[in-house]
Amino acid sequence: MLMKIEVVRRRAKSLYTRSRIPGVSWSVNQYVGCSFACPYCYAKSVVREFRGKEWGSWVIAKINAPELARKHVKGKVVMSTVSDPYQPVEAGLKLTRSTLRFMDKRNELAILAKSPLVTRDIDLLKLFRSIEVGLTLNSFEGRDKSILEPRTPVMKARINALQRLHEEGIRTYAFVSPIIPGVTDVSRIVEETKGFVDYYFFEVLNLRKAGNEFRETLRSEFPESYSVLTREELFRAFLSELRDEVRSLGIKTEGIETHFRSWGFVRV
Repeated sequence: MLMKIEVVRRRAKSLYTRSRIPGVSWSVNQYVGCSFACPYCYAKSVVREFRGKEWGSWVIAKINAPELARKHVKGKVVMSTVSDPYQPVEAGLKLTRSTLRFMDKRNELAILAKSPLVTRDIDLLKLFRSIEVGLTLNSFEGRDKSILEPRTPVMKARINALQRLHEEGIRTYAFVSPIIPGVTDVSRIVEETKGFVDYYFFEVLNLRKAGNEFRETLRSEFPESYSVLTREELFRAFLSELRDEVRSLGIKTEGIETHFRSWGFVRV
């Protein structure tokens, strides 16, 4: 049974927020909250509104985002950091599309999403002087997906979206995240995408930011993964093996950039 999503429409004072992410100057979130409701989502620890309500059961829509988007800003702008710009409510509200339409096309924009709905806006994306679009890929299928990402589009649909964006001349990247030991098939993701991806960003699960509830889920459902992420010697060995695995795939020899982010193990 699908959960009913509470959509709260609000007017915001501003849209561009200074970012602390390395290499990123601004973040843009026309939505706050995300109905994809991924249980490991780091935004749960950042967004304080609606505390006490189930994550994914509500979404705030900044209805005046398009008019606020007109501002010209210097530096990289990322859409989005506390939501998915192409979550299900976007299909009807089209708030992301309107925001892109009015955004200053001189802005250096990077979009990250989990939905092939992003391809709907290719006509607008092409208008930007500097644009890149990433799709989050993690190979979750079957039981794994039902636990870790039950409401998101399947990986094949996301891969197809990346290929379509590439064919339309848009710079693309694969955000391989969260990498969970023994669950995320990094090699498979690379093999299925390296023909149409400009760079890869590999991110190991941040178990601390994922929260206590998800930590318990991981411990009960994926005990071996939990052990790797909570024992320093196992975690260090996993990181070394992961880097070796990526090197063995020949990404760099084909001129494709790679970036890594690891948050460290969690002491329990």
